[in-house]
Amino acid sequence: MVIFVLGEKSCGALIYLKNGSELFYLLLHYESGHWDFVKGNIEINETEKETVVRELREETGITDATFVDEFREKIEYYYRRRQGETVHKEVIFYLMETNTKTIELSFEHVGSTWLNYTQAMEKLTFKNAKDLLKKANMFLNKK
Repeated sequence: MVIFVLGEKSCGALIYLKNGSELFYLLLHYESGHWDFVKGNIEINETEKETVVRELREETGITDATFVDEFREKIEYYYRRRQGETVHKEVIFYLMETNTKTIELSFEHVGSTWLNYTQAMEKLTFKNAKDLLKKANMFLNKK
């Protein structure tokens, strides 16, 4: 039996805001039920960062976020499409700070929330997202 694996690349961001000395991270509730970060497929002729900015605007309405230098993490996983195809997914994540608290959700999501680190770790669905948040939080606390 021959199994064909398709490749996909997306980019996303861990979005945070500061309230005093505490950090709050933005989580999106996807229609399929899981909680995760902003992300989406790269479009033709887009750079990774251009994809992140576009996806952030489309999914949340946020336009004032700035990239945090020196944070770029890659996660990889496999998933199966409804047609039965196996897809190898690579997602590049950046860290971004915003001052915008109000979210304008796209049709892709059914909810959003700002949570501190501990609450976000409890809410996130997937282990790779939790690992990513842990790295981002450690990175920010060292700065």
